[in-house]
Amino acid sequence: MARQAIGEAQLFVDANGAFSAKQAVEYAQIFSAQDVVWFEEPVTSDDLADLAQVRGEAPAGMDIAAGEYGYALNYFERMLAADCVDCQQADLTRCGGVTAFMRVAALCEAHHMDLSGHCAPAVHLHAACAAPRLRHLEWFHDHVRIEQKLFDGAPVAHEGLIRPDLSRPGHGLEFRAADAARYAVH
Repeated sequence: MARQAIGEAQLFVDANGAFSAKQAVEYAQIFSAQDVVWFEEPVTSDDLADLAQVRGEAPAGMDIAAGEYGYALNYFERMLAADCVDCQQADLTRCGGVTAFMRVAALCEAHHMDLSGHCAPAVHLHAACAAPRLRHLEWFHDHVRIEQKLFDGAPVAHEGLIRPDLSRPGHGLEFRAADAARYAVH
């Protein structure tokens, strides 16, 4: 059904760590029939052995990804050393900001591993452009909707791509306090 809805676009699945390794491998086989190319967090990212097992048994052409919950650099070092993902994820809003995201990007480069920015595209955009092995930046609809409602300078996708507005200072965002006021909790 999802394949029919999106046509030729790449199909990604995010399990949010819901499966055991055995279940994840079984679902990977099922998803393979629909040409799923990305299986995110098939098992909890804290279980690197199970993650490595799923990666080892996943069908050819299906990348295993995880890492969005990393808060400290040693989390990413352990994950990369375990060789348990095909693409390392990092979330700038969780891992320690732009500087930490760029440190994760450097680790990925040292390990010859692609990096995927997790959600909040407006906040990730400039740092993602500087990451040497960036594969992509997740375009999560809820984050994009909030960014568009509350910030001037939020990127707008054109043909699947976003680009920083280099005419704007810093990360290019300007908070619209008047638009946010209606959501204030008193």
